[in-house]
Amino acid sequence: MDSSLTFRAGIKDVIPTVFGYIGVGLAMGIVANTSHLSVWAVLLMSLIVYAGSAQFIIVSMLLAGSPISAIVLSTFLINSRMILMSMSVAQYFKKESLLQNIGLGSLLTDETFALSMNKLNQTNQQLKTSWLHAANIVAYLVWAAATVVGCLLGNLITDPNQFGLDFAVVGMFIGLLYLQIITDRSKSLPTQLWVVLFVALAMYFLMRWVPGNLALIFATLLGCGFGMVVDHKWVLTFL
Repeated sequence: MDSSLTFRAGIKDVIPTVFGYIGVGLAMGIVANTSHLSVWAVLLMSLIVYAGSAQFIIVSMLLAGSPISAIVLSTFLINSRMILMSMSVAQYFKKESLLQNIGLGSLLTDETFALSMNKLNQTNQQLKTSWLHAANIVAYLVWAAATVVGCLLGNLITDPNQFGLDFAVVGMFIGLLYLQIITDRSKSLPTQLWVVLFVALAMYFLMRWVPGNLALIFATLLGCGFGMVVDHKWVLTFL
């Protein structure tokens, strides 16, 4: 990853990330196939919903005969974290049109958000629509294609977990976190590690009383507040 913010650079930067999309997308398609969803249904779901964890939940709820209202509410709660991520990225596109921002926000994912945060360390805290559009579109198309291929292969693979595909997204996020830590020069390493530890502990305890997706949002907000306190403390110490 370098400081270039062209459309081509966006494609180049996102390519390593989309391998995680392929693993999870294949697993999603396989699960959908075993749940008796057609290839067209899987493709439309990937193009319209475009949310890995939410799509897994939708498939399982459809199989269980859950009402549409419950499925919609569950999908909203699972993806509500994107509100925070979109707000964080939006500040770098204040001068862009509303249509541009809608386009960027609609296809933003956890992975392209993390990629954007890493990119900021290389570009003096600058982002361009061309770069993020490229990253978003490539990720979007790869995800849709992977789910369709997974659905087509569903008759051959009955248990996706036997290939470790369920761990693909976890491994991808570990890699993104590592890149964030080693490339972010605006914060000291101890500060970043304290925040990571705090968020991990917050998630551990919150999940005892709060549903997983809400726990993630609360842990994120608490982590932001804790990061501000720790960073301020480190600044005072050095002063």
